[in-house]
Amino acid sequence: MPSLQDWLSRLEQLHPTEIELGLERVSSVAATLGVQKPAPTVITVAGTNGKGSCVATMEALLCAAGHSVGAYSSPHLLRFNERVRVNGVEISDLELVRAFEAVETARGEISLTYFEFSTLAALWLYERAGVEFALLEVGLGGRLDAVNLVDADLAIITSVAIDHEDWLGSDREVIGREKAGVLRPGAPFVCADKNPPQSVLSAAEKQANSSYFIGRDFSLIESEGEEKYQFGDLQLTIPPISLPRPSIAAAITALVLQGVLSEEGVESALANITLPGRCEQLLWHDRNLLLDVGHNPAAAEHLARWLDANPVSGETHALVAVMADKDLVGLFAPLSNQVSRWHPALLPGNDRAAGADALLSGLAGAGVEVTKVDARCPNVADGLQQLLATTGPQDRLLVFGSFFTVAEVLQQMRDEDNGELRG
Repeated sequence: MPSLQDWLSRLEQLHPTEIELGLERVSSVAATLGVQKPAPTVITVAGTNGKGSCVATMEALLCAAGHSVGAYSSPHLLRFNERVRVNGVEISDLELVRAFEAVETARGEISLTYFEFSTLAALWLYERAGVEFALLEVGLGGRLDAVNLVDADLAIITSVAIDHEDWLGSDREVIGREKAGVLRPGAPFVCADKNPPQSVLSAAEKQANSSYFIGRDFSLIESEGEEKYQFGDLQLTIPPISLPRPSIAAAITALVLQGVLSEEGVESALANITLPGRCEQLLWHDRNLLLDVGHNPAAAEHLARWLDANPVSGETHALVAVMADKDLVGLFAPLSNQVSRWHPALLPGNDRAAGADALLSGLAGAGVEVTKVDARCPNVADGLQQLLATTGPQDRLLVFGSFFTVAEVLQQMRDEDNGELRG
């Protein structure tokens, strides 16, 4: 039997392009598999940033309340299995292989992308597991994303910002229209974007049977040094966790609307939520390491606010590697006041990664002083080792810019036998 890695290598070669938006092919295979409705309740989450945090929050709350739940998210950091979970546990290699075999049999001569194949496998696993809830994170956009083959019983949009411009455009109205494609007639809709584009408002008015917007229908309020969530008569204290608060608020609202959330136990469940690579704090070699997969200006703004609220006594050193198609100036500028010294780095072997000239130009365009930039641009692994050798325990090492960047560091930590990894 082929291994999971054998299958993943094969999936990378099955389709001529990495991305091909559209639902005709994947919907046809889904019908053959019988997975158009993988669970009694399906919640689909779209958005530029905060999707994974929203899914993780709902997953934790549903598990804590004793409900069975399948959660699908992407991309992964170290293991493909991270993408497909049942009741908070990653699906095993063997189960994934069986799911891929089922999809392979069902597709016949239909060509599927890596993400489409993965999505169908996840839906097949959730249907077989008999979960009550399927939480599906959109991969790209919404309207034409493979996840959208399933009619959601409730749709969430976490945020609308500029990213993936080659596919979604560079206008929030256009991007919002694509993300609002996950709404379904007669199903409720929750929006965590505090300033949604008109395209989202119009889609909600036409499609949803009821819409709930942050700041209008549910809210986050600062009160006596604490952050409170409020929806009608329900009020909860949001514990000091690193996930974006609007995404958490949207997750709570969605489950209240589904009638599966009571006030008891929610705050303790929230306090235990973690999501790798999202303002993730680790102690390694007696250094404060902060990992964040943020790769667009909106994510950088969230990271900047987090850094501002969580100062260190020493300096903050940023090790950053980014994909070449990102808005480098927009990514670096929000962090210019929080970072003491910048260490741009490379990802050899990744054809999409930005080179040294682009990184240095982006930092210059963001107004970062030349004296604050280490222009050597080593690879990420070497850059991290240099920082460990030249910083002290009072300093913070920030690693950000892409999933690839964070994954590189996590893999290095895992491979190093004498490394200390502690949250």
